[in-house]
This record gives sequence, structure tokens and C-alpha cells, in this order.
Amino acid sequence: MRGVWGHRILALALLCVAATTACPVKTANYDYSKEPDPRAMEYVLGVGDQLSINVYQNGELSTDALIRPDGTITMPLVGDLKAAGETPTSLRETIKARLADFVKLQGSEITVAVREANSYRFTVSGEVTNAGVYSSSYYVTVAEAIAQAGGFSRFAKRNEMVLMRRDPKTGEIRNIPLAYDQLASGKRPEMNLVLLAGDSLFVP
Repeated sequence: MRGVWGHRILALALLCVAATTACPVKTANYDYSKEPDPRAMEYVLGVGDQLSINVYQNGELSTDALIRPDGTITMPLVGDLKAAGETPTSLRETIKARLADFVKLQGSEITVAVREANSYRFTVSGEVTNAGVYSSSYYVTVAEAIAQAGGFSRFAKRNEMVLMRRDPKTGEIRNIPLAYDQLASGKRPEMNLVLLAGDSLFVP
């Protein structure tokens, strides 16, 4: 009797292995090349970032500023300025134009530097060891985000991940399909996207 059950169990196990082998990871039909790589662009300022603004030869106008929850900073003479969503370059030009209403800069150079980048945050949720909101001082890839979250749980469908990304122009959410085995093995390196601030990575 044991021999019969043993043969049945062995046959069932082989069937499961065969079924797994016969079902390769489904290749996602998505153009990953259209997704931006923030490493190739100027940093976009966000809430929580700490800035150092220097107006050459005008020390009384130079200041350190924190981007507040409403996305603004405060500068001497100028008052409140919208900073979230701007780049250091675009903010510098805004400051230059606003200061021109009060003082003659006479060629003074204005610099805007990011002292602390605190606005780069993303979410990893679902079947990972430590789901939550993460922040980093450097840009993080999908694979690195999974590692920061402690890896997958035993029930994770790692090849059915979805990266949810909000379009800054329309506000719509794009669901980007990701198969971890393909990106981790190097077969589909384009899947290993660099996360943007506000991205949400979900592991079913």
C-alpha cells in the first residue's frame, strides 16, 4: 500500500515540476524605454529638501531654506517662493527675476544648492518582508527597492510585480508590469527601472 502511495506522490511531484517548467515567465508587452531615468536629469526639488541659496556679494540676501509642506520657501526681500517641482536652475532664475524688483544685482551670481535631499521617497507594498515607505539619498532601482524591503515573502508572485507611477502632467497612474526573475537575471535589464519620487512598487 505504501508503495502505491509512494508512486502516486512521486508522479504528482514530477507532474508539478513539468508544469512549472512548461510555464515560463510571461514576457511583459511594455515599452520600458519611454520611462525616464532621473540620473540623467537635473534633480527635481520636493517637500523636505534643504537648500542653500547664495547671492554673491550680497550676504544679507543669502539664506538656507527648507521646502515646507506647501512646497514653498521664504527668502529675504522676496518672501515666499514656490520651490517644489522646480529644479535648482529654474528656481535660481525665479529668484533672480524676483530680486531684480528690489535690488540691482550688477552681475552678482546666484547659486541654489541642495544641502539635504529629503523628498526622494517611494513605497514598497504587498508580499515583501518589510512593506513601507522608504527614503534614500540616492536613486534606487527596482531590484534595490526589493532588497531594502527585505526581499520577498514566501507567497510572493515575484514575476507579477507592478510599479505604479503618477504622470506629472495628467495626474493619471500608470501600471508598469515587472517580472523580477527576468530583470534580476539580466535577461530584461530595461525592467530594472530607477524609481521616481512618489512611485509605489506592489508585489502581489
